[in-house]
Amino acid sequence: MAVQENGKPGDVVAVSMAAFRLFTDILNAMARGDAGTIIPLHAELTTQQAADLLNVSRRYLVKLLERDEPSYHMVGTHRRIKFHDLMAYSRVADEKRRQALDALAEEGEELGMG
Repeated sequence: MAVQENGKPGDVVAVSMAAFRLFTDILNAMARGDAGTIIPLHAELTTQQAADLLNVSRRYLVKLLERDEPSYHMVGTHRRIKFHDLMAYSRVADEKRRQALDALAEEGEELGMG
């Protein structure tokens, strides 16, 4: 990949095709005005940050945490959720939702509603 600054030739950088595609996907998203965040897998999130990522209220997330879904740990009096654990919880929750919707759709078809 050749890098240019102000239209002038610059450095040539070798990158993998996967990295190049990721880079172009990010640039395309930015061009569309889409927001994005890069979070390390080992990052520890506050309850508000985790709730924002799940698109739920902080109060709802705290209720989930009280049921140990997802797992968390305390730092003093504050809960912290590992990003990796939050994403694992999100994948499981999404799969449960898909299964429930599939079951509803199947039931609707059996009842002649679909």
